[in-house]
Amino acid sequence: MKTRCAWLTTDPLYLEYHDEEWGVPEHDDRKLYEKIVLEGAQAGLSWITILKRRENYRRAFDHFEIEKVAAYTEQDVERLVKDAGIIRNRSKIKSAINNARRVLEVREQHGSLDAFLWSFVGGRPIFNRWESMKQVPATTPESDAMAKALKKAGFTFVGSTTCYALMQAMGMVNDHTIDCFRHAELNGAEE
Repeated sequence: MKTRCAWLTTDPLYLEYHDEEWGVPEHDDRKLYEKIVLEGAQAGLSWITILKRRENYRRAFDHFEIEKVAAYTEQDVERLVKDAGIIRNRSKIKSAINNARRVLEVREQHGSLDAFLWSFVGGRPIFNRWESMKQVPATTPESDAMAKALKKAGFTFVGSTTCYALMQAMGMVNDHTIDCFRHAELNGAEE
């Protein structure tokens, strides 16, 4: 039996997310935008709540096609507020649309969302060596800097804690504990 991070439940969806996605370096702008939206939607909620609705979010937000979401109107906001498959928080919905528009601006200035986000870790993942989840920080100087830069660029729902969760999700940091089988896999070698 594989040892996994202690924060997991036995939910198969959660296990799949942990084993195949969390902490894996991501560089696709559309997928990065999706992660920004979902991490923002999670604010005040558990991650499993969002994970169970992820397919609904993909459907509701045109599979996170940035240009499409950036063109959403107030009618789209009203449609989304009525969609029981997602978190129907008007502020979070408007944030998703706003952030799509900000991604387009970031692309103009930095070439890609990927280049912008990864610049906060020098383009390479940080490999931590936590023995327990108690050691894992909620924020870091890198997440503070990312949050500040995203807010300056006009993004919303991007505080430092949300940014650190984003960094973990997109593989900018490997925060699998050292006893977890994914820690060594993501570091590229057995330890």
